Amino acid sequence: MELMLFLLLAALEIILAVRGRGKEKEKKVWLKNRLFVRLAEIAIVLIALLLPFGQKWRLVPLLGFLAVMGVIALLKWLGGRRKETIEMKTGRAVSNCVFSICFIGLLLIPAFIFTGYKGLPVSGPHSVAEASAILIDSSRTDPFEQDGSFREVPVHFYYPADPAEGETFPLVVFSHGAFGYYQSNTSTYAELVSSGYVVAALDHPHHAFFTEDTDGKTVIVDMGFFQTAMGANGDPNDNAENNLAVFREWMDLRTADMNFVVDTLKSAGISGSLDSAWFLPKSNADTILSVLNITDLTKIGLMGHSMGGATAVQLGRERGDISAVIDLDGTMLGEYTGVEHGMLTIREEAYPIPVLEFTNWETYNDRKEYLAQGGHYPNDELIQGVAEGYSVTIRDTQHMDFTDLPLLSPILGKMLGSGERGCEETLTIVNGLVRDFFNHTLKGEGAFSVQEIY
Repeated sequence: MELMLFLLLAALEIILAVRGRGKEKEKKVWLKNRLFVRLAEIAIVLIALLLPFGQKWRLVPLLGFLAVMGVIALLKWLGGRRKETIEMKTGRAVSNCVFSICFIGLLLIPAFIFTGYKGLPVSGPHSVAEASAILIDSSRTDPFEQDGSFREVPVHFYYPADPAEGETFPLVVFSHGAFGYYQSNTSTYAELVSSGYVVAALDHPHHAFFTEDTDGKTVIVDMGFFQTAMGANGDPNDNAENNLAVFREWMDLRTADMNFVVDTLKSAGISGSLDSAWFLPKSNADTILSVLNITDLTKIGLMGHSMGGATAVQLGRERGDISAVIDLDGTMLGEYTGVEHGMLTIREEAYPIPVLEFTNWETYNDRKEYLAQGGHYPNDELIQGVAEGYSVTIRDTQHMDFTDLPLLSPILGKMLGSGERGCEETLTIVNGLVRDFFNHTLKGEGAFSVQEIY
């Protein structure tokens, strides 16, 4: 639909340029032709808005631009002198045409990039409600800020909107990947909530692509972190000392964020009140307290994608109140302990709680070759040493297929890493296994088993 709309509008602009190129006419006629084209373009967009497709709001900026241009054309036509003649030079006609087509294309970029994705079907009976807050950690200053301000951690709650009287649900805390944001796995949250869970998805400011602080200011990803993370995709043993220092810096920040969120939620749940750490930009205190009231804080699972998965795994090792962890395609950076003979060493202590790890197809094959050459990978070491550990690979996938991004924007998904397998099929498998694993480990509902490759 978006491409057809662009081609129709571009065709009108080209017709206007061709009809007027190098001809002398009364100015009133020129203005009338331009007004006609603008009105035709507005009519086409309005018709498109009436058709059943996608998220129509994406066409609103284009409609606004055309409406302004239409008003300008109308005013010029009404004010033009009837007998005045002008000659439209070819260069001017072409430049006007190119400018209009480029600007129309620019305004249609959101329509081309983003789909009308509204989530995947869920299996459970509960409907999903949302609330949000920002937690202020007065024990830490934010290392990315220059004014000594405290570290702020936005938290977004997804929870059953229809709990029965006295019903409570286990808590799952989610950490996004590098340059991600809290909505990266909304289909997974919805599946969990529908099946009887409360999900708290947090943002890591300056590691997130964007988030918002207590002043309402948009906080974007830190460029230093961005560049370092983008350059960390090779063999971690290349410059091992430096890589270990970087990994620890990342994990220290993120695990402190996640620790603070879990501690703050537990404290508020026990006390039944919200202290000064809570800032509520979009939800009132009663809503948050009602969410905590239906949350069983004795049953906590951690989960994350990519670097967020590494965060969840490390925190699951460090805390004694976590029941299970899921790592969505993340290298377990916290398992690196030091450097010997120029090589990163990996923790030998057995992991204390159940773990489910997902790996994309590309990484799975690279790991097989790396291990065959005598390499050591922290995920394999951990899974082999844990009493209850599961490793799952989804065939024909890449890194971003374990998030909702390829469904929200196939173009961005391909740019950042999406495989040949349909993301909807991948996430249906992933979300079902996530639900079943937490049902087993947090609710004690039956056995859990997986295939190595799906």
